[in-house]
Amino acid sequence: MAELNGTGAELDVATLRKDFPLLSLEVNGHPITYLDSAASSQRPVQVLDAMREYDETTHANVHRGVYGIAEEATRRFEAARINVGRFVGAPNPSREIVFAKNATECLNLVARTWGSTHLHAGDTVVLTEMEHHANIVPWQMLAAEQELNLRWIPIDDDGHLVLDDLEQLVDGAKLVGVTCMSNVLGTLNPMRHIADVAHAAGAIVVADGAQSVPHLPTDVTSLGVDVLAFSAHKMVGPTGIGVLWGRDELLSDLPPFLGGGEMILDVRKDGFTPNDIPWRFEAGTPPITEAIGLGAAVDYLRGIGMELIRAHEIALTTYAMAALHERFGDDIHIFGPKDAVERGGVLSFAFRDVHPHDISQILDQYGVCVRAGHHCAKPLMRRLGVNATARASFALYNDKSDVDTLIEALDATGAFFG
Repeated sequence: MAELNGTGAELDVATLRKDFPLLSLEVNGHPITYLDSAASSQRPVQVLDAMREYDETTHANVHRGVYGIAEEATRRFEAARINVGRFVGAPNPSREIVFAKNATECLNLVARTWGSTHLHAGDTVVLTEMEHHANIVPWQMLAAEQELNLRWIPIDDDGHLVLDDLEQLVDGAKLVGVTCMSNVLGTLNPMRHIADVAHAAGAIVVADGAQSVPHLPTDVTSLGVDVLAFSAHKMVGPTGIGVLWGRDELLSDLPPFLGGGEMILDVRKDGFTPNDIPWRFEAGTPPITEAIGLGAAVDYLRGIGMELIRAHEIALTTYAMAALHERFGDDIHIFGPKDAVERGGVLSFAFRDVHPHDISQILDQYGVCVRAGHHCAKPLMRRLGVNATARASFALYNDKSDVDTLIEALDATGAFFG
């Protein structure tokens, strides 16, 4: 087997795993090997405790009550907003961080506010072939309604974006939508270069950071993008809350997304006056407990260090790709870049001629949890020439023993299907 070495080995995974209660479970008589963090990561006790403590001692609705626990709930909620903003380098976190229920809703918010007010018949939106449906379908819906043109940045056979003709592709475009990291290929895209070229053409850049923010240091100013969306449940936080960062001047120019309470300053019979940002986009009671949990998740990741997490996952991904190829040779095909430095810890693979769903079901018998399907990226599946893949994805709590267990279970899968 290949050896796990380098700076990533400095992460004490054995100790860290004790923070995650679910990782102590057994599945079908085997210790669980959780390899589906690209779908949803596990949550440490620090996050679970923060949510429970808030619910038990402080819960009240925010921004309305003037009694003690209501004011404390509001303080904690807004503190979480600032904490999350600082985590991604937001220049003005109190105004530039919007909470929604997930990254998908955040991207729909952009389509329905910026897109509806800035795009018109004949305008062009540029997307990439590796986008998650969340950064495709909202633009397709808008394109159908407003007669927009969609262009596509292709990928090469190694899973990189083909950027040779990027200036031509974005010429005349109003918006470029691109994922920072592919949820299928693991590809890390050159966001600053794409943003610079897009801006030179007069387009804004809407970035999907759902896969990148949990795994490597993020600074929105360095990325150069105009909008970044990500979800708590992929970064050791709770489900039910997503984050939209947008430049202050961009958000300030947008109308509300949904109507109701909280997003207004005044309502009259003849109309309403919207609230300031970010509350303009947060109609109704927000996910308060979840925001508290997200704030605790940010503290947890920051305490470990995103540079260390990234180094660990590079080392682990390098080990995994080498070990899988060493054991199975041509029987396994891993999609995406060959160099772990160019990708995140996401390994989508084909194994012999076994259907991905069959692979996942057999692996489950050995306690190994992997994803099987199109991963909400059907245009990419068609580009790869497959209907689905099996996908193992790593997080900070995985180590080489998880890879070795995956290989043993794949061995058993191969034996089962002959």
